[in-house]
Amino acid sequence: MERVTEGNHDAFSQLVRRHTPRMYTIARRLGVMPTETEEIVQEAFLRVWVNAATWSPQKGGFAVWLGRIVVNLCIDRLRRDRYEPWGDDEPSMPTPDLESMLFRQEQAEQIARAVEELPMRQKTALVLCYYEGFSNAEAAEILEISVSALEALLVRARRTLRERLAPLIRT
Repeated sequence: MERVTEGNHDAFSQLVRRHTPRMYTIARRLGVMPTETEEIVQEAFLRVWVNAATWSPQKGGFAVWLGRIVVNLCIDRLRRDRYEPWGDDEPSMPTPDLESMLFRQEQAEQIARAVEELPMRQKTALVLCYYEGFSNAEAAEILEISVSALEALLVRARRTLRERLAPLIRT
């Protein structure tokens, strides 16, 4: 980031290559339409380039800072637009048994719908911690909340999912 602050295009390109896939995944899992994901990630990196001098390693790592930018852009976009659930493009595991495959696909769709229906902050906490592998401290930093507040969001999200998916779990 020091080199990016100095205007080093190669250093910036390296950051873009390293972090773009993860940021795409975050945006998709938060419910941004595939056609808008690229635009959001590009906007996030533009903000990184323009605001490079404001980054401070004491506030968390670069991935946390970039993640916060992407999450905020996603939330802004989702507040403006209607969007489709994020489970549609998820790859399914190939199975030789068609009936088993259809059953798993239906389960995945039910889980995706249940996650999609969570309140935005709970869904964001869930995506950052469970799908994207951010630590609780990093996810709390991205959401600009305390770790205990993040943990409370995760508890509420898991409880809601458990209630909504109870029939699926018993099957």
